[in-house]
Amino acid sequence: MRRLLPVTDETAAPAEADREWGLDELAEAYAYPPAVEGPAAGSTGPTGPEPWLRANMVSTLDGAAQHDGRSQSISSAADMRIFGTLRALADVVMVGAETVRQEGYRPARAREEFAVRRAAAGQGPAPAIAVVSASLDLDFSLPLFTSPLLPTLLLTGAAAPPDRVAAAEKAGARVVIAGDGTGVDPARAVRALAGLGMRRILTEGGPRLLGQLVAAGVLDELCLTVSPMLTVGDAQRIAGGPQVAVPKRFELTSLLEEAGFLFSRYRRT
Repeated sequence: MRRLLPVTDETAAPAEADREWGLDELAEAYAYPPAVEGPAAGSTGPTGPEPWLRANMVSTLDGAAQHDGRSQSISSAADMRIFGTLRALADVVMVGAETVRQEGYRPARAREEFAVRRAAAGQGPAPAIAVVSASLDLDFSLPLFTSPLLPTLLLTGAAAPPDRVAAAEKAGARVVIAGDGTGVDPARAVRALAGLGMRRILTEGGPRLLGQLVAAGVLDELCLTVSPMLTVGDAQRIAGGPQVAVPKRFELTSLLEEAGFLFSRYRRT
C-alpha cells in the first residue's frame, strides 16, 4: 500500500512506498477526529462531543456499487482490511434493511488486534449494528439478532407495525424510534445514536440509505474505494434517491493505493 495524499517525506521514499500496512497503521490513518473523542458507547445523555458519521463504500470505475447485487466481487483483500479497521474504530455500524438482507449481515465480532485500542477509547469489544427499517420486515432468527455481542438496534418510525416491534424485542433487539411516521428521519437517527453514547458512527449503506443521509446533510465523511474494474450493467451507484437541490461539496483529505485500488477519504467542507 502506498500513501499518495497527503504528501509527506514517506510518500517520496521508494523503499517504503509499496508494502502491506499493518492494522495499527490503518487505524491511525482512519482515526476519528479528536473532537469526537469523549463518552463512548454505553454512556447516556445528550451532552458530550458531536457525533461523526462516516460512510464506507466501494465503486467500480464505471460507477457500480455492486455486481450481481453484492459488493464483495468488486472488493479486494486491502479493501476488506480497511473495512474491518473502520468497523473496529466505530461505536456503531448503521446499515439499511435491504443491505442486511442482500449481504447476509452478521453481528460485528470482537477482534483481539483492536482490543487495547477500543478499551482505551472507552468502547466495548465490538461495535453495535443499527438497522434502519420502516417495516421491520426482517428475519429475527438470524445471528444478527440472536447472538450479537451487543443487542442489535432497530431504527424505525413511530408508526412501525406493532407486531413487528414486538417480534423484534422478543428476539432481543432494541427498537429505537427515529421518526414520527412510518419512515426514519436520518438526522434524528444520528441524534438517537449519539444520545446512546454512540458518536463514532459508521454506515455501510446501502445506496438508498446513503442517499438519504447525504440529502439530510448529516454525512461528515466518505471513505470510498475505487475498484479498477468495469462491470457495465445497471447496478446502483453508491448513493441513490432524489437529486439534492445543490450538490454537496466534500474535500479530499487522504488517498491510498494498492494493486490498482484507490482508497480515498473525503470530508464535508
